[in-house]
Amino acid sequence: MKTFNAMKTFQAKQNDFTREWVLMDASDMPLGRIATQIATRLRGKDKPYFTPNIDCGDFVVVVNASKITLSGDKALDKFYYTHSGYTGNLKKKAYGELLEEQPEKLLRLAVKRMLPRNKLRKRFLGKLKIYAGSEHPHIAQQPKQVELTK
Repeated sequence: MKTFNAMKTFQAKQNDFTREWVLMDASDMPLGRIATQIATRLRGKDKPYFTPNIDCGDFVVVVNASKITLSGDKALDKFYYTHSGYTGNLKKKAYGELLEEQPEKLLRLAVKRMLPRNKLRKRFLGKLKIYAGSEHPHIAQQPKQVELTK
């Protein structure tokens, strides 16, 4: 009887890799473009040892979140809805308004909705640091500057 020597699929473990700190500048980038690149980095899909059930992504620091652009008429036509659970308490806010008031929340929400809806989502979002201005307190981690594609 012949035996078949197949190569086994690699499954990453928590101690098989080290996480990097990555710095992304969101100036003049469309919201969806930067959100997809952030979500990819957080999950670790750009790594050769990507494993879907393990958090093997990097820490991501995003600066200049207030300079994100929205394509088309989304600033006026797209709305963010919240509801408290009580009758008549549906609130809606235009994305342009939200971008002016809370740009960090807008970007975090876009990234959150691109991540898988499982137990790892909270861990992924814990590695995301967003700042409206160009200053950030993570200089000690020496984040590596990453060029984003438009």
